[in-house]
Amino acid sequence: MEALLAGLAVEREDDRFRLDAEQAREIGELLESALRPFVPADPVGHLLPEHRAVVERLADFIARAPRGRHVLDHVAATPETVVRRALLLGARFWLGDARLLCVGDHDLTSLAVGMIHPQVETLVVDIDERILAYIDERAAELGLSVRTRWADLRLGLPGSAVEFADLVVTDPPYTADGVGLFVARGIQGLREQARGRMLLAYGASERTPMLALKVQNALRDLNLVSEAIYPDFNRYYGAEAIGSAADLYVLRPTSKSLPAASARAERFSAAIYTQGPQAVEAREQLKVSAEDLGDVRPDVLVGAWPKDVLPGVARVRLSTWLAKPYAAKVRQVGVALPAGMEATAVRVLLATRAERVRVVSDEAVELGELPAILQPVYELSGDGRGIEAVRRDEPRDDPALRILRAVMDRAHGKVANTWRDALIDVRGDLTKRQARAVVAEAAPWAADVTLLELPMHRLRELPGAIQECLGSGGAPG
Repeated sequence: MEALLAGLAVEREDDRFRLDAEQAREIGELLESALRPFVPADPVGHLLPEHRAVVERLADFIARAPRGRHVLDHVAATPETVVRRALLLGARFWLGDARLLCVGDHDLTSLAVGMIHPQVETLVVDIDERILAYIDERAAELGLSVRTRWADLRLGLPGSAVEFADLVVTDPPYTADGVGLFVARGIQGLREQARGRMLLAYGASERTPMLALKVQNALRDLNLVSEAIYPDFNRYYGAEAIGSAADLYVLRPTSKSLPAASARAERFSAAIYTQGPQAVEAREQLKVSAEDLGDVRPDVLVGAWPKDVLPGVARVRLSTWLAKPYAAKVRQVGVALPAGMEATAVRVLLATRAERVRVVSDEAVELGELPAILQPVYELSGDGRGIEAVRRDEPRDDPALRILRAVMDRAHGKVANTWRDALIDVRGDLTKRQARAVVAEAAPWAADVTLLELPMHRLRELPGAIQECLGSGGAPG
């Protein structure tokens, strides 16, 4: 509208425009012409009427879903858009035994795919704990083959999602680094690069062609082929800056895509969003110092500590810290979290068996529900700027607490395996096969996942599930 009014050279005062009768008539005619329905080539539009019931169900799910978080660039897609994505997957690809990876899923594409193609096994990776809990709840309600994993993609793709999928869907933050990072993680999630495909939603304003060029250059640097681009395929509630619409890219990896994704993923900026503390304009240098550690004397510093802080102490990237156990034994650890990444604190604390850990950030690090989640392992205290965790002695008398502690002490290991071994140790009357069956019955979501990948709602369920498996008197199988 501003561009239209500016083009007509109407009288303007600040953010107001004054039109005479002739200008008003001219604008009316232009708007009438501009607002005539234009439908670009839509490969699945003709299929939509057959799935009205699914559209209505998705509309209800979207309406009841957790509100979008502006700091994560959330804008909800319309239910018709989400269903059309699922229809396009079925129309273009063989889904007989396919696996789908949703790299972020605020739009609930996973549920639409499950309702239309129930044979597809879907894995959702997202940073928003609320969305993960909501998807799990709806999937259980519908009996869908949908599982969830927590991840901050800036720190890596969950191990259980690596080389998992045949197809990837992502609607990332619309910055060059945001698109590049999410697409790179999607490439890492494909099990066959030669046959895998990725569906990418991306839109740009008519006024920012250079931003669109930067995004397309990021895709080029990942050595991807754009097999198709469907204009305005995705429609949104909001996102007026891009006309409430985004194109849908169908991307095909080449033999050079995975090496490029692995090399570039760690180099994308942590500031991938358009708003909030991790916006592209935000500063990235942490303002933390040795004084923030208090009386903690770290054997290792984790995260983006300034170079002048304890220069003789070993340093580890956050991504490395979460990806695998630290090789050397450490007693005390100092962790620096960039602003906007405070939610990582629970995983950072679980990733070590150190006696004492101090976590600091530019922003306030709130204890929140951390004491309840981590109570079996740590005694926590906070002072606004940071969290201090002191490791508790191992429990001896409570069987359920012993199992829980064993699982939480081995956060990089598969939950089902550490739980099984601890259950055998506590009960003493089960074989490995029997213990595995007991765990699978109590927590089917624990298979093939590490503790660090579990969403927060699963971490909350873990103590109750362990108590349930101890109350199971039988030895299944």
